[in-house]
Amino acid sequence: MKHFVLIDGHHLMYRAYWAIPRTLKTSTGEQVNMIFGVASMLLSILKKEEPDAILFCMDAGGETFRHGECASYKEGRAETPEDFYVQIPRVFEMLDRWGIRQVSDPQFEADDFLCTYALAGKKAGMRVSVITGDRDALQLVQEGVTMIIPHKGYNEAEYLDAENVWKKYGVRPDQIPAFKGLTGDPSDNLPGVKGIGPKTAATLLQEYASLENIYEHLNDLPKGVKEKLVQDREQAFFCQKMSRLVCDIPLPIPLVDLECKGLSTKKIIDFFEELEFTLLMRRLRNLQLEEQMPLFG
Repeated sequence: MKHFVLIDGHHLMYRAYWAIPRTLKTSTGEQVNMIFGVASMLLSILKKEEPDAILFCMDAGGETFRHGECASYKEGRAETPEDFYVQIPRVFEMLDRWGIRQVSDPQFEADDFLCTYALAGKKAGMRVSVITGDRDALQLVQEGVTMIIPHKGYNEAEYLDAENVWKKYGVRPDQIPAFKGLTGDPSDNLPGVKGIGPKTAATLLQEYASLENIYEHLNDLPKGVKEKLVQDREQAFFCQKMSRLVCDIPLPIPLVDLECKGLSTKKIIDFFEELEFTLLMRRLRNLQLEEQMPLFG
């Protein structure tokens, strides 16, 4: 079975930016810490996951359709440093030289493309891995679709199937939007139901399966829980709606065009040499000598 790897590009870049010292620069003074970190993690992903197809999903920046639904969506996030954005064009240049396709659209978030392509890949008979740290993506997890959360670069990646999602959160993957409807998500500025935490939310969903069914059984609940749910009913359903990913975007890049089919070694080695990534050049050459030959042309 072919393996399709989907990458949350912003998550990977953000992790790389903060993991590698910002003092990392070329001899000409170009700051390259994020570029180096992304390249290093990509080498680890290629070695460990051995993808047959790969796609880098990005946020286009600016407001998406969700901001049209809620003007305060994602407000309150810390400002991203300017030297993060300065390095993004170089990351895209690296991906282009490597032969790794990227996708983004101003209307949607990267998560929506992760969802759309994950389901398309599964439908095409592929095993799908989604690399991200965004909890929204947990709703994608199902038979044939695994979520991978990078830790310590990619050396200690956490693999989440449906069973592991249940063990970690106490809910099924398809219940994640309802879970977030109850608990909210501070990272997206979604309040949820005030006073309902993860433990109570999981207990309610284990008993009643859905947010709709919970509200149909308010009279069966403890008085305090009922009062909280009644008070924030509108917020609960709104946050659930905002947390649901779009899974039916028309594919901007056909699946067949995402197959690895010999990612370019020469172009990426030239790029590494230009940015003085000597260590990564050695790692790439070692990959060629191992059982990764089909990945590189």
